[in-house]
Amino acid sequence: MSEFTSYDVAKLKTVGSVHIAPDGQRIAYTLSVQRNPFEEDDGSAWSELHLVGNNGKTRPYVVGKVDVSDVAWTPDGNAVTFIDKRDDDKERSLYKISIDGGEARQILEHTNGIRAYSWSPDGKRIAFLSKQAKSEEETELEEQGFNQEVYEEDWRPVQVWIYDFSAKESESQLVGLEGSASELHWSPDGKYLAVALAPTSLIDDHYMFRRIRIVDVASGNIVTKIDNPGKLGDVRWSPDGESLAFASGIDTHDPSAGRLMVADVKSGEFRNLLPGFKGHVDAIEWVDINTIGYIASESVWTTFNTISRNGNSQQTLINKQGPILDGFTLSSDGKTAAFDVESPEHPDEVYLYKFGEKLHRLTDHNPWLKNKNFGDQEVITWVARDGLELQGVLVKPVDYKKGKRYPLILSVHGGPESHDSNGWLTGYSDPGQVGANQGFAVFYPNYRGSTGRGVEFLKSSRNDPAGKEFDDLVDALDHLVESGLVDNDRVGITGGSYGGYSSAWGATYYSDRYAASVMFVGISDKISKTGTSDIPQELFLVHDSTWPWQDWKHYLESSPIYYVENAYTPLLIMHGENDTRVNPGQSMELYRFLKVRGETPVRLVFYKDEGHGNRKAAARLDYSLRLMRWMNHYLKEDGGDPPNYEIEYKEDALR
Repeated sequence: MSEFTSYDVAKLKTVGSVHIAPDGQRIAYTLSVQRNPFEEDDGSAWSELHLVGNNGKTRPYVVGKVDVSDVAWTPDGNAVTFIDKRDDDKERSLYKISIDGGEARQILEHTNGIRAYSWSPDGKRIAFLSKQAKSEEETELEEQGFNQEVYEEDWRPVQVWIYDFSAKESESQLVGLEGSASELHWSPDGKYLAVALAPTSLIDDHYMFRRIRIVDVASGNIVTKIDNPGKLGDVRWSPDGESLAFASGIDTHDPSAGRLMVADVKSGEFRNLLPGFKGHVDAIEWVDINTIGYIASESVWTTFNTISRNGNSQQTLINKQGPILDGFTLSSDGKTAAFDVESPEHPDEVYLYKFGEKLHRLTDHNPWLKNKNFGDQEVITWVARDGLELQGVLVKPVDYKKGKRYPLILSVHGGPESHDSNGWLTGYSDPGQVGANQGFAVFYPNYRGSTGRGVEFLKSSRNDPAGKEFDDLVDALDHLVESGLVDNDRVGITGGSYGGYSSAWGATYYSDRYAASVMFVGISDKISKTGTSDIPQELFLVHDSTWPWQDWKHYLESSPIYYVENAYTPLLIMHGENDTRVNPGQSMELYRFLKVRGETPVRLVFYKDEGHGNRKAAARLDYSLRLMRWMNHYLKEDGGDPPNYEIEYKEDALR
């Protein structure tokens, strides 16, 4: 057995979306294959297309330097279609490949590319999304240098188009809808489209104001409005076309689309099928005309369940305590399902489930993981200072010995409307098993405001930024110290986005509790964060409930920069220079204050051409190496001045 390192993380292959054939005999899926930045052009991971049979035999279909997305089976089940930009394509186009193999061929292109699509039930038409193209005059002016951006005003809607393959010399037809579309699905009879529309294409409107519209294909008119009450998740037609199942927030202030709703297509009226559910609905599909299947997150676990369309009958088919279910599709008869599944031992792989039988693994894209050392992983429960019971996942150090105290890395998820499950927890920004192999305990706390425990719990941190939610982290730390596992003097904290906010808070307000901190795309100043983010309405409606000018003091006192005089925790800050969600100025502010004050080590790293998280292989590897070096330097070594700012990369480790 050998050590699991940051270089191993950079070699992982991960199953993305899974799509079972109509007859249930094959599963098409995407496979994320990371680049080796030392041997090929740097960039985000390649996305390949593979097929696997129910017997577990896999077959690569479209592989190599490709970026396959939006995979679907043709209605007759004889071919798979997908979106990619290949060869001489100017934009992303629609491709088709037979299940017998051969070369994929382009079947549809569009001026501004194809974003998403849906096959009509008879396989003769495709509805697709494409951003509104610029006029020739606008394009010519841009080429002459008139390429200024009029911020949030010169947006272009994503439009709905229909192409008819059965018509001779057919051209794509525009469906004239107001707003910007992001999702579309044909009705079972082919007469209607369910379209998710937002007022604009701006990300804030996409998050908060997408609503479902039923569009008559023949006329292009909206015939029914389904005004989902909050954020929108999956949308699925019932087999008889009379109902729509969808995931939604319970109201505009609900941070996540975790409630299961069913709407009448004619009236638009809907009902919540799981009132009071203390979990979170993640994915939905119709099993048959009267039954909906859904994956639910319940604390650190997932379940697979069915419920009748009237909500009267419910059954759990795959219980808690098993692997983590991340997504699924169903065969046409509703008797076979394909899941993408993770576990503490491996990232997402393809699993098969036949109703009444056991979940069965089909793929293994990282067989070498069996030869790596892993620390044991377990669920931990602790009680916050106000009596609230909370859960998280602990990764113990490799070769853990009871009675010995270890350095701890607290890895805090973002959102905060997210949570960590008892599955695969290691990534380029999540230390997980890399930390365990280097002698750390790593803990993933699901603090109040996390998903997976119902609406009341999810809303419990609203208008209390950095308050009880980050006290929960310290209470978890105290629990682990009292258990005898953790050395109280050697505790680090890290996280991205809202987890970066917690890391900044830990390095300032709670500096006496953390000996090291690594902040990634995090928040340091709540006032300027609100003034520079691209999601102000989401911040107001979901999280803050006030604007800064209504309570300047509250915003200031919930900002890490307000406590820089308390800061003695060595802090490494990393940020994408093109981040629009959390402006890079958030990192610059905290860095500059700490640097000028000069009382604690601080370092700031900007990643070029990266946004709210790193996509490219080199930036991901660099981040992982810097994170672990900072934690080792200040939690296991002598500390003092920061380690050398340069990194010595081991190119051979990626081969």
